[in-house]
Amino acid sequence: MTYRPQESVFGPPFLARVPSFAYFAAAVFILGAVLVGQHSDSGTWLFHYVVEEDVRRVMSIRTFAIILLVSSLSSVLRAGMRGVRIYSDGVESRDVLNFIVPKLRRYRWPQIERIILDGASRIGLDLWDGSRTYLPEVGDRATLAAALEHIAAARAIPVRGGTLAVEDLDDESGED
Repeated sequence: MTYRPQESVFGPPFLARVPSFAYFAAAVFILGAVLVGQHSDSGTWLFHYVVEEDVRRVMSIRTFAIILLVSSLSSVLRAGMRGVRIYSDGVESRDVLNFIVPKLRRYRWPQIERIILDGASRIGLDLWDGSRTYLPEVGDRATLAAALEHIAAARAIPVRGGTLAVEDLDDESGED
């Protein structure tokens, strides 16, 4: 019977999510300004812009604010879908290309010839067909590297740049 690790998910770094959070904050601010403008006094500039000028627009400002809020919420959700997932049969890499197109790649343990951990920010996988792929950046690279290193030791996958000692493996297996 082969070693099957527990499933774990590593999300994107916080800096990769900042633009979507800023977009969401701007959308909430605009929606708040529209709501305040609807309920303000009729002589104010904001009431005039939100309510009285709304007749001349192609799309109402309320509809625009709601569309903007839904769009920003989907941006926050899409940014959170990036990352790496370790599951029992392999590694899953999730990323978004060109702001729209999702990219999902699954690598099974027998496909992985070597795990490269000596890079500064990215973790590489040498595959059985001679190609090399890199996992997307994650928020907790050290924990991902340690998890991959333990799995590689249990499955006899060579690791370049790892820090795991042989004594650490004996402690985890429960053998004395």
